[in-house]
Amino acid sequence: MSHPHLPTTEAAVAAIREIAEEYGVPFTVTHDIGADRTSRRTASGAFTVTDPDGSLPHEAFVELAGTPAVSVRLFPEDDAWITVDNVEFHDIPRDSAPAFLHSVYGGLARTRGRFFPPGQWLVVPLPGDETYKELIVDTTLTPWLARSARRAHDS
Repeated sequence: MSHPHLPTTEAAVAAIREIAEEYGVPFTVTHDIGADRTSRRTASGAFTVTDPDGSLPHEAFVELAGTPAVSVRLFPEDDAWITVDNVEFHDIPRDSAPAFLHSVYGGLARTRGRFFPPGQWLVVPLPGDETYKELIVDTTLTPWLARSARRAHDS
């Protein structure tokens, strides 16, 4: 499945804002603009604001309040880190972030447990064949993660 192309961090923030409004989830956004303010700009010199190509990198951190607790860090390199109830998903393509959030808020995300290898996983399916899965490191499931596990067993 092709996701809508989000050419900029601002376009991704706008898409996340629409999802938050659709699901009635309060959100806040913090912007870091300039190579001296973004987290991954180790190649830029000290006190340098632009990248070597003259562009102004833009990173944003979006917090979505409520249950589950969700945060999205959007990077200028077209990827995102999404955290759902302390479960971290690294290197999600920025274009996939809206579909990821739709799956979480739309009830498609599930907690799955396995005896071997042991562990609980948060599985987030996206339209098409794209699925993201991360190990739940904290042994105590949040209420939202526990509900997701029960729903997965019921279906």
